[in-house]
Amino acid sequence: MERTLVLIKPDGVVRHLVGRIITRFEDAGLKIVGMKMVWAEKVRAEQHYKEEIAEKHGEEVRSRLIDYLTSGPVIAFVLEGVDAVSVVRKMVGSTYPNQALPGTIRGDFAHVSKEFANKNKINVKNLIHASESVEEAQREIDIWFNPDELHTYKTSHEMICFDE
Repeated sequence: MERTLVLIKPDGVVRHLVGRIITRFEDAGLKIVGMKMVWAEKVRAEQHYKEEIAEKHGEEVRSRLIDYLTSGPVIAFVLEGVDAVSVVRKMVGSTYPNQALPGTIRGDFAHVSKEFANKNKINVKNLIHASESVEEAQREIDIWFNPDELHTYKTSHEMICFDE
C-alpha cells in the first residue's frame, strides 16, 4: 500500500468542487487516512514548492506558485491504496488543464493553458496537486501532516476483499 498527498488548491475550494473531487477518489477505492483544511502560510508553501522548481522553471514561476497556494484555504489529504501515487496522478490529469484528458479532474473542471498563463503572468489554475512519486509523497506528507493526524483503519471494501 502506498500513501500520497493531495491538495485541493484555493481555486478548487472557492469553486465548491471539494466534495466532487473527493468522491472521485473514494469511488476509485482509495482510502482517506488524513484530511484537513488549512490556509497555507508562506513557509509551508515554500517547503512544498522546493528550490528545484525555481531551478527548472525560474524563480518567478515558483513565486507565483507560492502566492497561489497561500491565496486561500486548501484541503490537504492523504490517500492510501495500491499504487496510490500513480493512480491519483492518472485521475488528476496533466498539470496543464488544456492538455488534461476528459474524465480526469483537471480535464473536467479546468481549461487554462500554460501559454495563456505565462503570457498574462498569472497562475495556471489547475485545482489540485498530487505527489509525483512515492518519495515526493512522503516528503510532502511530512510538510502538511503530523504523524498523529494520519490514521490506520479498514474500509468495508478491505474487510470484504482482504480478510480471510
